[in-house]
Amino acid sequence: MIRPKKLQRGDTIGIVSPSSGIAALCPRRLQRGINELERLGFQVIVGKNAKKRHEYMAGTIEERIEDLHEMFVDSKVKAIITTIGGTCSHQLLEDLDYRLIQNNPKIFMGYSDITALHLAIFKQTGLVTFLGPAVLPQFGEFGGLLDYTHDYFEDVLMNGNAIEIKSSKEWTYEYLEWDKEDNRKRKTVANTGMKVLKPGHATGHIVAGNMGVLLLLTGTPYFPNVDGAILCLEDDEGETPASIDRYLTQMRQMGVFNKINGLVIGRFHPLVGFGEDNPLLKEIVLRATRGYDFPIVYDADFGHTDPMAILPNGIKAELKASEDGKVAFRFLERAVDEG
Repeated sequence: MIRPKKLQRGDTIGIVSPSSGIAALCPRRLQRGINELERLGFQVIVGKNAKKRHEYMAGTIEERIEDLHEMFVDSKVKAIITTIGGTCSHQLLEDLDYRLIQNNPKIFMGYSDITALHLAIFKQTGLVTFLGPAVLPQFGEFGGLLDYTHDYFEDVLMNGNAIEIKSSKEWTYEYLEWDKEDNRKRKTVANTGMKVLKPGHATGHIVAGNMGVLLLLTGTPYFPNVDGAILCLEDDEGETPASIDRYLTQMRQMGVFNKINGLVIGRFHPLVGFGEDNPLLKEIVLRATRGYDFPIVYDADFGHTDPMAILPNGIKAELKASEDGKVAFRFLERAVDEG
């Protein structure tokens, strides 16, 4: 396992668009994200192809690969953050120069469709990657990063702490159309916190990402090693209970649940359709994991929810889910090294 060096104020952060070309459609939002990174004390370089758009993609495969390779090889760049997710980052996996990445390790962060890059890079190089905030959705938020997200950004990437993932006090699912309506902070609701579906105690390495994207890697050299893992899964508001059921059933039939030590599920947007108390989610997860006794918790603050914690792929963690409903999810080691 390779830990990237921690971030320090004054460092340069590179911005890339390995999947969707939405950055081309939201120049004000993109600039707000750049301004927020600069306000936090960083210098910013935008990939030369990061603002391109070709149909649903941010440029060709070659253009997106070029930006990634240039950011990894540039010694001034200490971290790479994606503009947003999308649907097509897995197009890049065959052509990535994994030796180049391995020889130039640095923080790489994003979420959603970027899961494909996270899991492939870790599998092929051993470099810890970070499921966490992206430029447009989080850094480009009106008013900047939400406090909870900012705290984990500093604790995990800058201070290098082996932290505990705790629940946010409040969260938001309101959508304000970017570059048109996003001129105020979104409304928040109280967060009732992580909940225990199956009690237990587990340790293992974190494998974190979007469940639909993870399953795109089935049968490829990029599917993660889940033996003994604490598997952290999430998905977006475009899914339904039926599609989540399909994903989890496929994982069951692939033998994933026969290998993992624990399961953490990120909070779903209300549009997915599970309802306020999530009875259908609980039914689906319990059915998919029947016969297994590893701990399971849900409604965690990562993935398509704001604010969000940062989950480093590959590091060891501990999950305690008590009969009385208490949850402790903590890292057992640092995710970054001293500079």
